[in-house]
Amino acid sequence: MASKDSFGARSELTVNGTSHEIFRIGAVEGSDKLPFTHKVLLENLLRTEDGANVTADQIRALGNWDATAQPSEEIQFTPARVIMQDFTGVPCVVDLATMREAVAELGGDAAQINPLAPAELVIDHSVIADFFGTPQSLDLNVALEYERNEERYKFLRWGQSAFDEFKVVPPG
Repeated sequence: MASKDSFGARSELTVNGTSHEIFRIGAVEGSDKLPFTHKVLLENLLRTEDGANVTADQIRALGNWDATAQPSEEIQFTPARVIMQDFTGVPCVVDLATMREAVAELGGDAAQINPLAPAELVIDHSVIADFFGTPQSLDLNVALEYERNEERYKFLRWGQSAFDEFKVVPPG
């Protein structure tokens, strides 16, 4: 993601024989004094530094953060992935589908409309327990859940196959 490494923070960590790219926040002066949440933001800035949207000056400003000072720099944030709950995620999928329709109507390539970051929609609302007290209860309740919400689940299944980097985590 990052094309620059102004602070020499890019490194490699090998775990069980697998190498992972990491960004060492200690490469930025002042990082040791930052609150934990700011350290998370700092790592994100180092990971996404491109010289345009995220610059060395922005990274340096975060390293020099002073809780008593008036903010002088906006802190950019680029999520690595988005996790959505189903009641808020369904409207997002509807919006993406609508944008695809609009692009197609204008003669463009609708397949270019995709989430900018990997997205996972977790269907986590409460499943009604119509059946209980038997070994089959879970299976029966999940089957009834799919029956009651068939249209929504078909739409989400379509979304998962239609959009790149979009996954649905089903109930049960």
